[in-house]
Amino acid sequence: MKKKLLALVMAMSMIMTVFGMVAAAEEAETAETEVTEAVEGTTVTGELLDVAQIMVEAAQAKAIEIDVPMVISVMDMGGNLVLLHRMENSLLASLEISQNKAYTAVALKMPSSTVKELAQEGQELQGIAVDHAGKIVEFGGGLPIYNADGVQIGGIGVSGGSVEEDTSVAQAGLDAYEAQ
Repeated sequence: MKKKLLALVMAMSMIMTVFGMVAAAEEAETAETEVTEAVEGTTVTGELLDVAQIMVEAAQAKAIEIDVPMVISVMDMGGNLVLLHRMENSLLASLEISQNKAYTAVALKMPSSTVKELAQEGQELQGIAVDHAGKIVEFGGGLPIYNADGVQIGGIGVSGGSVEEDTSVAQAGLDAYEAQ
């Protein structure tokens, strides 16, 4: 009798565990849907990956045209890397710099070239590069990306040449997307 009772208790315990797991899975799915809806447009999506590919192709074409190997980075609004493209013979340092330029365009919602003016002594963003562990770049090559509705969806960062070259390559990528 004790064995049957013990077996019944164990069976009931297992059934309760299964029901609990099913309920937890349903709750997790609901929570995931709510979080996805809350941050829609701020994380990596198929649309932004498509945008990034268009931009990188055009940016690379411009870099080839001016004969400067570049690293091109595209980030979403969460600061997540969507696409990183390193051309052959580009500078190793450009891997991090291009990402930081894209991050700057996302984090501050402005071109990285604008930050220099605002970060000078006595200006409203003085010290911002130090406050963000070097991730904020104070020179050109990082541009925000806006969709057709004028909503920022990410940032592009380019590094490998002069500030002027980096900016022109980033702009070529942005222009290709805007022409779509």
